Amino acid sequence: MAKRKKSFRNRVTLGDVINSIVLLAFTFLCLYPFWYIFIGSISNPNIPVRTLTFLPKDVTLFNYKEVLQSKGLLEAMGISVARTVTGTLLSVLLTAFMAYLFTLRKMPARKFFYRVVIVTMYLSGGLIPTFLVYKSYGLLNTFWVYIIPGAVSVYNMVLVKTFLENGIPESLGESASLDGAGPLTIFFRIMLPLSLPILATIALFVAVGQWNSWFDNMIYNTANSNLDTLQYLLYKKLNEANKIAEAARSGNATMVGDMLSRQMKLTPDSIRMTITMLVTLPILCVYPFLQKYFVKGIMVGAVKG
Repeated sequence: MAKRKKSFRNRVTLGDVINSIVLLAFTFLCLYPFWYIFIGSISNPNIPVRTLTFLPKDVTLFNYKEVLQSKGLLEAMGISVARTVTGTLLSVLLTAFMAYLFTLRKMPARKFFYRVVIVTMYLSGGLIPTFLVYKSYGLLNTFWVYIIPGAVSVYNMVLVKTFLENGIPESLGESASLDGAGPLTIFFRIMLPLSLPILATIALFVAVGQWNSWFDNMIYNTANSNLDTLQYLLYKKLNEANKIAEAARSGNATMVGDMLSRQMKLTPDSIRMTITMLVTLPILCVYPFLQKYFVKGIMVGAVKG
């Protein structure tokens, strides 16, 4: 036993110590910003955030209470959840199917259409033409303006296509075709089940994008407040706090009110940190369930060959 301990100590080199220190420092740099936001969200909002370091001061849930009491919060959260679930499922299905089509050698003009699709990654029509297109299709001020425009992601399609070409033997599809299976049967019964790692990867990408999106709400869904998302509602809450803070600095007592001058009040910094925690926690809860697929999916899907 003593010999084992001695040999283990002899194996610990200076390089191991340096690597451990570097990894610990890197871990700290990754975790500390999130921890700083957390302690800022549970500290007294009247305490300047610059004075916070590692521990919260005057711990309170006032920030969360005020933000969660915002009018229409539950409805907005329902819209965000609905657009995230619907948008993710539809995007994963359509993106995977398009990627599968581009792997079929018998598809007419396959390389030409693939190049045309790739070009859309680098070129955009701009905000105004996009707005006019959405208007012509009747998408403005509807729930589908959150879903349809982003239903197919070219970048995700390239990842899935590469995974299908490098991670799944082509002979599987050919064998099924010889047995009488059509393209849809091969796709749903063979390709989809075997593509779970890359599908979980792009599902995480799409879900994060859908959950955090608020700009499309502000531009394309201004006339229907019933379809406001959680992020856009919190964005408006932050703007209100900024206006109150600006009024307080300029001495506008009428706008600020006596209550804001005497009692604990929300500040733009406290709202910003509280909002960050509220919109980040759901994604952090989902990520562990997809982590085991994420590394394999992104590694195989990124290999070009």
